[in-house]
Amino acid sequence: MIKRTILISNPAYLAKQNSQLKVSYPNETTEGKSVPIEDIGILILDNSQITLTQSLLLALNQNNVAILNCNQKHLPEALMLPMTGHHTYTEKVKKQLKASVPLKKNLWRQTVISKINNQAAVLYWIGADAKRLTYLSRQVRSGDPDNVEGRAAFQYWSLLFDDTPKFKRHRFGDAPNNLLNYGYAILRSVIARSLVASGMLPAMGIHHRNKYNPFCLADDIMEPYRPYVDKLVMQICESIKDVEELTMELKRQLLSIPVLDVFINGEKSPLMVAAGRTAASLMQCFEGMNRKILYPEMD
Repeated sequence: MIKRTILISNPAYLAKQNSQLKVSYPNETTEGKSVPIEDIGILILDNSQITLTQSLLLALNQNNVAILNCNQKHLPEALMLPMTGHHTYTEKVKKQLKASVPLKKNLWRQTVISKINNQAAVLYWIGADAKRLTYLSRQVRSGDPDNVEGRAAFQYWSLLFDDTPKFKRHRFGDAPNNLLNYGYAILRSVIARSLVASGMLPAMGIHHRNKYNPFCLADDIMEPYRPYVDKLVMQICESIKDVEELTMELKRQLLSIPVLDVFINGEKSPLMVAAGRTAASLMQCFEGMNRKILYPEMD
């Protein structure tokens, strides 16, 4: 079953009631709503006047729900995940931590190639020439010591928004960076949730090593999924011209990211389900059962 993404953007009181998330609105006449906790995959809290009970938090953790807290600018600021998402968590983590450097370099090579190929697919979708990216994807070596990923990214962003001369991909840049940032935050939570469910520590990456980043592995594994967010943002920008402000309507469209259709291992699947398959395949690589990560392939 596809898990739901729930956004709470008004002052509200959240509690557990009969294994359901009960939402009450104390400052409004709007009738409260209930959602089965087992149906929730991501819960986004986008208001400083939201109150949660401890029993609800515990139930959300036990059901492996990723909880995103937004800041004053309505952008995701923090991500809460359960500490143990798998029944053999300790054994899985040991395998992850013992992964050899050659294995991690090989896994990063697969990741970069998949990302570049999906970026090329986005460019072909908008009618741009992606031959340079296709060429670069064949030049990636183990560990990507030549930073082919960065060179491909430069080509990709210059072509993706070629009708917006002032656009530069930056976390704090002009629109549509705001849409990309919000979309990537949702994607990151989906990937982190899947990694935890497969028994891994999201902090221990195969390539990213920032000591201040508790989600290095999530940032590694989400790379081939980023082009799906990019494509969705492009579609949004075509239908809505004014994207300077991250409105509720824009957020609603970006909340569809977990249920976007992707193709993985030759099968059509919702992105959230595909992320679970990717995480499971990565764990198999750490366990020595496989040497290939399953990543989605964009049409």
